[in-house]
Amino acid sequence: MTMREQETAIDANFEMKQATTPVAGDRAVMRKALLDALSLPAFILFFTMMGFGSLARSAGFGAEMAAVASLLIWGLPGQLAMVELTRTGQGLVAIVFACSLANARFLPMVVSFMPTLARERPGLPRMLLDAQLLSINSWAVCMREFPRVDAAWRHRYYVTFASSILLAAVAGTLLGYHSAVLLPPALVLGLIFVSPLFFALVLSAVPGRAERISMLLGCATIPVAHSLWPEMDLLITGVIGGSVGFALGRRWEHGDGS
Repeated sequence: MTMREQETAIDANFEMKQATTPVAGDRAVMRKALLDALSLPAFILFFTMMGFGSLARSAGFGAEMAAVASLLIWGLPGQLAMVELTRTGQGLVAIVFACSLANARFLPMVVSFMPTLARERPGLPRMLLDAQLLSINSWAVCMREFPRVDAAWRHRYYVTFASSILLAAVAGTLLGYHSAVLLPPALVLGLIFVSPLFFALVLSAVPGRAERISMLLGCATIPVAHSLWPEMDLLITGVIGGSVGFALGRRWEHGDGS
């Protein structure tokens, strides 16, 4: 083996070790989380929440209220429900109930996500804070990136990543609010749909056949559900399309492993 071949082999072994060694350490984990957030998710949420900020202004909300809605509701369907119900003059109880129902999908996400943080059992306030930070985007990205992060440092990665995209969302809300007069209505609606498209792309990269099959079957189910029962199309899609797809995917995986 020549000297050049030896150097190439050493470089290849070093790159393989880097690829298989989980990231650990405060600076390395925070750097990875920030780079992952700023690579695309933060910008996606920034532009998506510009659309929400513009809609919030048209509904009569103040800038501070729009920002607080992004910070505390932290779920676009719930935020849109708040705007639409406020615009139609609904009461506070109805608005709170609608926002809670729209964001109820986070409950199974939180239940499945918390054990992956691999940390000692925290107190209730810490658990509630972790749950509040969780979004669809942070769930999908963390599930994809956690195999590359040392188990002891996953919580640090999650908090850094989730906080970064949350700040980007609040900033986008404020910018969209103050530039609402400059944004055409069609562009505002288009910005709102950027985040779900990004989530679908991220979820398609999450390891696991069941997750991918459930997403594909859900996409195939929603046109039929919308034509039959428009008011319940998302619920039907999730319960029937997503659940059946997930069950089929799990059965397929177990069949391959047997």
